[in-house]
Amino acid sequence: MKKISIVVLAVLSLIACTGTSYKAKEVALQSQNDSVNYALGLLNGQNIKMQFLRNDSSQAAIDEFAQALSNGFDGKVKKLDELQKAGQQLGTSVKEMEKSGLASVEKWSINEPIFYKGFFDALTDQLSEEEQLFTSEEAQAYLQEAFAQASSLEETLGKVVKASPKLDMPEVELTSEIDSLNYVFGMLNGEIFRQRFVKEETEEQDIKGILDNIKEGLNTKSRNPELVAMGEMIGQTIKSQDEKGLLGVPELQTDFSLLLQGFVNGMAGEHEGMEMQEADAYITKVVNFYRYGNTQEDGEKFLAENAKREEVQVTESGLQYEVITMGHGLKPTAENKVKVHYTGTLIDGTVFDSSVERGEPAEFRLNQVIPGWTEGLQLMPVGSKFKFYLPYNLAYGERGAGQKIPPYSALIFEVELLDIDK
Repeated sequence: MKKISIVVLAVLSLIACTGTSYKAKEVALQSQNDSVNYALGLLNGQNIKMQFLRNDSSQAAIDEFAQALSNGFDGKVKKLDELQKAGQQLGTSVKEMEKSGLASVEKWSINEPIFYKGFFDALTDQLSEEEQLFTSEEAQAYLQEAFAQASSLEETLGKVVKASPKLDMPEVELTSEIDSLNYVFGMLNGEIFRQRFVKEETEEQDIKGILDNIKEGLNTKSRNPELVAMGEMIGQTIKSQDEKGLLGVPELQTDFSLLLQGFVNGMAGEHEGMEMQEADAYITKVVNFYRYGNTQEDGEKFLAENAKREEVQVTESGLQYEVITMGHGLKPTAENKVKVHYTGTLIDGTVFDSSVERGEPAEFRLNQVIPGWTEGLQLMPVGSKFKFYLPYNLAYGERGAGQKIPPYSALIFEVELLDIDK
């Protein structure tokens, strides 16, 4: 099996990660396996930078994520069930709202005790109609109206309340629009939790577990709790796939140190030697090669032998065609809409699609199909039947199509041109 490799030679001294500091650095990639690990980390690190580190791409933020990724991979993260995880994520989200504002509206300050009172009331669903401050419908309408008139709430803003909520949930008094917003936002989140997690058999201790995990998330010391949670999850996922091979390919083994360095370099914006598009294309190429074996090589051998047949003609693009019946009508242009009957097969004869079998011709514009068809059908007068032999780059390329056409597949089509509609 062929080896595909990208080697990036380090010209700087390697800077080891000490403590919790993860520095961007150049790396030496000595094998295909090295390159895939690094490229995968680099690509994901760049995505994280674009999505989550726009407002904080400091070394501290990178260190925090990288440490979380390592903890997840090393099994140093507390395992949570779905209910516990959901509670902790809500807690970290509320913690984040101390910086971003309630519901990510910067002008709305978060009042945690009031938010959690609304959440608790909806989660437990034990208030009588007289005790309810808002019905579900009223809460949704209130929040929608507030979003529509966000600027008018500016005069009622108070300071951020950072006091931890008391989980016995005492009565609260809503004295401003911001108070009411906190309560209804908590209430609506509580309803979502109740509908999703609370069943008839759910015990009171499970409800308390939700609140405990919310509190745990709220008390986190992380700069970016959501990013830390993501890092831990990604680390756990990478570790769980160890036995199956990196990206599900048994021939590729996880090298976490290179993967981690790729993440760090991507987040730091230091990716000399391997650009993002190059990394993406490289990973796709290697994975497809292992998953689909010698599809490309087999196709090239088949086409090379097929081109030797006297009845086969080859165009400059590499398209091969064979005339079965030559019609006498007009030839279409790329802009024309055509009606055809066709049968498509892999080079081993496996039929993957056939309008003939369906009993209904296909209609399409020639500039909206694969390149081999766009070129080949323009060679056919109406009434003709040709056989096309397409290299993968004139068919469905490196990605293939669905489950029936693997990447890099050479394809065979028998096509009859029935009509042209200008």
